[in-house]
Amino acid sequence: MASTATAYVLLEDGTRLDGVACGADGCAVGEIVFTTSMSGYQEALTDPSYAGQLLTFTYPHIGNYGVSAEAMESDRIHARAAIIREAVNREDAPGAEGGFLDWLIDCGIPAITDLDTRSLVRHLRDAGAMRGGVFPAAVAQSDAREMIHAEPHMAGCDLARHVTPDQMTVLPATGPVAGGWPPGQPSSNDVVVAMIDTGVKLSILRHLRARGVTVELHPCSSTAEELLASRPDAVFLANGPGDPGALDYIVQTVRDLVGKVPVYGICLGHQLLCQAVGLETYKLPFGHHGANHPVKDLTTGRVEITSQNHGFAVLGPNGERTIAGDEPVRWETDFGAAELTHINLYDRTVEGLALRDVPGATVQYHPEAGPGPHDALHLFDRFVGEIARSAGADHVRESPTGRFSTEGPH
Repeated sequence: MASTATAYVLLEDGTRLDGVACGADGCAVGEIVFTTSMSGYQEALTDPSYAGQLLTFTYPHIGNYGVSAEAMESDRIHARAAIIREAVNREDAPGAEGGFLDWLIDCGIPAITDLDTRSLVRHLRDAGAMRGGVFPAAVAQSDAREMIHAEPHMAGCDLARHVTPDQMTVLPATGPVAGGWPPGQPSSNDVVVAMIDTGVKLSILRHLRARGVTVELHPCSSTAEELLASRPDAVFLANGPGDPGALDYIVQTVRDLVGKVPVYGICLGHQLLCQAVGLETYKLPFGHHGANHPVKDLTTGRVEITSQNHGFAVLGPNGERTIAGDEPVRWETDFGAAELTHINLYDRTVEGLALRDVPGATVQYHPEAGPGPHDALHLFDRFVGEIARSAGADHVRESPTGRFSTEGPH
């Protein structure tokens, strides 16, 4: 621990921890959360889902292998600050293109090191994620307190508008369709997905495109008519920051889509689809952030270690916050039955469901990892395979060899 503090962390409940400034000059305020990932610090900081938050790393050494363009999950850092036990600025890894602390300074992101992150994380686990900030030592604590209390609470906060694109763009497929088409039908690089971009990670796009999906990225304010204009084979709801309860305009758009086209969601997208069919969400005490969360897939019986980043969850049937058993319980929704497909084995919260009377499915966690294990990567094959088979059964598709699939209305 450094002998001379040059910065401090202050929480809205008055808790203060002193440390050493190691990023850009200035203050940063927002909701303070923690991640349990042991690596992937660059991916985490550039994940749009961390917009509006200050990220505490539970792993002590951060910066060991530098930074690189390949590890970016978006075009910039979205977390407002980094809180670290022991930050380093090395760039001697084979793929490093710069030092971690140099990168933070270049990006204008404050950071603090040499403080007791274990104590901070334990406090957040006991008291819950809360507003706070990173401040230079020269900033009076009374002034810091005023800045913190002027910051809006995360509950009720619409951050999707801050990370969504200004206009629709099209990203072509880079590989063959995963999962195949109906038996006896040709495959094609012709699956089109319209994505409501509430802050999608680049690794999600890479995995979809590598599986034969052309992705249309739409602003989060797009209407159902705009999303359906190109006759996509499915609509995909992305991850993103903030409270799903503040996104009524997106929820209504999704309601207008359910039953007309298959709808799939990841993370925030999971919460939005659930709200669109009539289910409710709530704020978790300190959220799920990290790359070591065990989730049971009830369709296979397998337990997968997953990457997660969310502060809200979906209520179970009858409004329960947790699910006691490992059975695929069902909800009655505005669009028919929904069935539990995944459950978190840490706290028994809902991690995924499938709509049984209209096409659609969700997962709360991140199958693309980025960072994290690849246990759940197969879900992209499952999603894309379902979309491709549905598209092949519904309408004409021409393959690269000139053969055609079955005919029928789109």
